[in-house]
Amino acid sequence: MLRRLSLRDVAIVAELEIELGAGFTVLTGETGAGKSILVDGLQLALGNRADVNLVREGAARAEVSAEFDTPPALRPWLDEAGFANRGAEAAAGGDRPPRGQVIVGRPGDDLDDTLLLRRTVDAQGKSRAWINGSPATVAQLREVADLLVDIHGQHAWQSLTRPAAVRALLDAQARADTSALDAAWQDWRQALVRLDAARGQRETLDRERERLAWQIGELDKLAPAEGEWESLNAEHQRLAHGQALLDAARSALAAVSGDEPSADGLSSRAIAALEEVQHYDSALGEVAQVLREAQAQLEDAAHTLQSYLHRSEPDPDRLAELDARLGAWVALARRYRRSPAELPALLAGWQAELKSLDAAADLEALEQAAGAGERTWRQEAERISRLRRKTAPALGAAVTQTMQQLGMAGGRFEVALLKQDEPQSWGLEAAEFRVAGHAGSTPRPLSKVASGGELSRLALAIAVTAAQGASGGEAGVPTLIFDEIDAGVGGTVADSVGRLMKQLGGSCQVLAVTHLAQVAACADRHFVVSKSLQGRQTLSDVQAVEGEARVAEVARMLGGERLSGTVHAQALLGLQSGPRR
Repeated sequence: MLRRLSLRDVAIVAELEIELGAGFTVLTGETGAGKSILVDGLQLALGNRADVNLVREGAARAEVSAEFDTPPALRPWLDEAGFANRGAEAAAGGDRPPRGQVIVGRPGDDLDDTLLLRRTVDAQGKSRAWINGSPATVAQLREVADLLVDIHGQHAWQSLTRPAAVRALLDAQARADTSALDAAWQDWRQALVRLDAARGQRETLDRERERLAWQIGELDKLAPAEGEWESLNAEHQRLAHGQALLDAARSALAAVSGDEPSADGLSSRAIAALEEVQHYDSALGEVAQVLREAQAQLEDAAHTLQSYLHRSEPDPDRLAELDARLGAWVALARRYRRSPAELPALLAGWQAELKSLDAAADLEALEQAAGAGERTWRQEAERISRLRRKTAPALGAAVTQTMQQLGMAGGRFEVALLKQDEPQSWGLEAAEFRVAGHAGSTPRPLSKVASGGELSRLALAIAVTAAQGASGGEAGVPTLIFDEIDAGVGGTVADSVGRLMKQLGGSCQVLAVTHLAQVAACADRHFVVSKSLQGRQTLSDVQAVEGEARVAEVARMLGGERLSGTVHAQALLGLQSGPRR
């Protein structure tokens, strides 16, 4: 339920805050006083498009705050998204809320049950949003709004002849989630696009496959391995300079241990000389130990050189083989304008591309995928159809019953499901509203039989019926708003409209912007919106009325002579049962 609505610098509203309650509440006032501004402001807080025209002239930004009771169904989403209520911090003396924000945590509030939505729009059109004091996106506001408020505008009748709007209303009443149907439709269409593309480009694909297959065959003969180019070059360098390597190894071995004097022999003589005198000076003993370690390393080096000379004989056959393979690498690299080291990656890329082309050219597999996509879509479409077939008669009967109270006695309303020649994203059938204006006539499409006045009343009947469905059950929307949806209605029908809205207010919160005195007289709470010149600016204000002030407002709405209007207003208010405010 909407508890408080606060607006600052919105259109012709400088600053106002209204507190709302359960039941049926009306907002009335002269045309142009700003009644719909309150609805526009609330819609801004609920994620509607930010309009710079909402910023009051001369103000830096418009600010709207809306405080709701938190629906139980919304609590898990708030926790997961990080929007858990922080009202306790404010109540405990935390940071002062930003200008224009309603303070959460007033005396008597249950802080855990409070949900605060806040939105600002500056004069440049930049918008910011918060949920329970934490920054939020507009998409998140809209997601929250779906579980809080259902708004019916004054031009609701305009959508009654639009197939998409009719279908959406029927699906909403049927609790039919069509997201899986939409996803299945998209998957099916994409599969058909791939199939059509493969059929239309078959020759091109075949030529491309042949080209890739030939290129892959060329590289496959070489079979270049990752890192092989570097190892081949290293081995080729070694074999190409094999004799020089052997000569160097023999010369080094002779110097270490073969020639006289050799490094090994000279180190032995040095060690022997020091060993004779080291007991006279320990420092020479340390030098002798270093020489012993050096002699051990010389012996290891000599052993390694002998092993190298035993196994490293020139291999001209292997060198010729390497020359041929390296030449093949270089030739292919030049042909495909790549460096030799890139050939393994080039081969892998061509193989992946060929695999993709094979899949694209596999008509049988593509046909199977398209068939599977169609079957999935039809399963979802049939599921939605069952819900629609079940709901359509019930919706028609409910609207028919409401019509009897709105000056259309004997009229009948139907929701027709029309089979389509071709599959569509929304399912197997279209939906159409049909009406019979009086008993004995056959229901026909609204656009062909309904007058403007009848359309307004039908829109109201459908809105009330849909709202009753939306407000019922655990998943229902707790707040319903009717923005001048009773336009074009008068006389005894207006009495019925008021009673319908009051009846609806018994199960959910109902707010109505109205020009009808009969509707206003049925309300549990009555607010009057007025505008006045303050300084050089025209500003709007909202005041709750009761007693004589309310009688005066209802009399104004009735028009006519002052005395007779007042008497009539007192009569209207006296006829309505329940507490009067």
